[in-house]
Amino acid sequence: MAQPRPKHAWMRETYQKSLAKMPERKVAHKTLSDIAPEPLYTPEDLKDFNYGEKLGHPGEYPYTRGVYGSMYRSRLWTMRMFAGFGTAEQTNERFKKLLAAGQSGLSTAFDLPTLMGYDSDHPLSRGEVGKCGVAVSSLADMEILFDGINLEEVTTSMTINSPANAIWAMYLAAAKKKGYDWNKLGGTIQNDILKEFIAQKEFIFPPEPSVKLVIDTFEWGPRYVPRWNFISVSGYHIREAGSTAVQELAFTLADGFEYVEWALKRGLDIDEFAPRISFFFNAHNDFFEEIAKFRAARRIWAKEMRHRYGAKKELSWMLRTHAQTAGVSLTAQQPLINIARVAIQALAAVLGGTNSLHTDAYDEALALPTEESAKIALRTQQIIAYESGVTHTADPLAGSYYVEWLTDQMETQAMQIISDIRRMGGVVRAIDEGYFLREIADASYRFQQEVERGERIIVGVNAFQDEGLQVPIQLIDPEVERVQAERLAQVRRERDPIAVQMALEGLRQAAKEGRNTMPYFVECALAYCTLGEMMDELRAVYGVYEEPVLV
Repeated sequence: MAQPRPKHAWMRETYQKSLAKMPERKVAHKTLSDIAPEPLYTPEDLKDFNYGEKLGHPGEYPYTRGVYGSMYRSRLWTMRMFAGFGTAEQTNERFKKLLAAGQSGLSTAFDLPTLMGYDSDHPLSRGEVGKCGVAVSSLADMEILFDGINLEEVTTSMTINSPANAIWAMYLAAAKKKGYDWNKLGGTIQNDILKEFIAQKEFIFPPEPSVKLVIDTFEWGPRYVPRWNFISVSGYHIREAGSTAVQELAFTLADGFEYVEWALKRGLDIDEFAPRISFFFNAHNDFFEEIAKFRAARRIWAKEMRHRYGAKKELSWMLRTHAQTAGVSLTAQQPLINIARVAIQALAAVLGGTNSLHTDAYDEALALPTEESAKIALRTQQIIAYESGVTHTADPLAGSYYVEWLTDQMETQAMQIISDIRRMGGVVRAIDEGYFLREIADASYRFQQEVERGERIIVGVNAFQDEGLQVPIQLIDPEVERVQAERLAQVRRERDPIAVQMALEGLRQAAKEGRNTMPYFVECALAYCTLGEMMDELRAVYGVYEEPVLV
């Protein structure tokens, strides 16, 4: 059988002849991370490729091909649509409708006052109550939010960071009052404060005490809520802030390693806490780069956890991740075409081996999703799962010359960035020096310049423009603010003031003395202390962080 010509001969003869007739299009032939793929990939590009070292089988080290042996043949990824708006009653109703439509897990969005640790009736909360998520100010809200939902039968994800300990305590208190067994509860709190300082900026306390609160959950969680993932190390928001895929990969894993190092300094057993660390990545537009990113992430985590940090259990080597399609890629222009963007991004996440997935609704560039748009987003996942055939075999793109080359590129470049961060003294030191802010700002500026020059085509934005179709959007009734204020007033009237005072005093003393705060957060939640009251105790102890101005 004749052997194909060497790649360089094909480039010189066939490819150049083709270019003479049809010159390359004047667009950016490079990934969103500025990686420039060649026109062709062959076995020559993987000369030293070692299957066992680079891939292994699914469910086996280094988990490039997925963390479970049978992957989607046995169990599909969890379809977890992000939901939360208005009052706890309104979001509870949306939860039940999504579960009835076939969703397999709950994902809770909180409003800005909750994210910043303020009660709904605080002066700084005015105009924001219930706008970007559900308002939760006390256990009373949490009880309503999950009323009629069996918490032992669904897994619940909660996107909360600075006040994560308090919100998790409220969830656990609500479960306890309903008689649920904490040993049977499954879910995730995001609880990734480092990415707040890097990207999302919803921080309250300075970095060191903020990370200390995270490690409190590492220490307490495995003992009392063993099935819960007490952190979701989140690259998603880093990407939404304007980073490249390589930066998202590197910064996220660097954050994960930073938490591991803080936990080890606390004296915790790595094989006790590491299996409950989960991740959260963006699924963006560059189809193959996104697939390669998920594969590289699993390989890097497995290698570092096994060889650098000495974890012995295989569960400690496995990177399990949630994914969400790229909200930042959605356009207000021609919003219905966002359905196509979301489908492509979701398919990339699935081919990359994600363990759970949220698909954005087509109208999210305009407002919170309507019930109809949220259902279309869920149906997009279901079409991929049941009609596309991509679930028949694990990691179906493995062995693709381009995918394997790109996965190697992502790993190499990400590890270089991680090494640079380690040389700076770690993530907290890099935050103090403004490293992440500068890197993300530079990346987002370069991307915008490419769009404005027409080197990156954004359909409906800088090409193929038209007036588009107007779509109905979800509006939040300002009455939500009044309802929340009345509920808070009722909670304060009916609770035991002595129990409240004792619980808050216990939390304040634990914070002052450097003890684990989680038991005290649970006591505060059960006493119906408000979120703002708990956070105010910690503000008094830790202070409030103000980001330095970089010149």
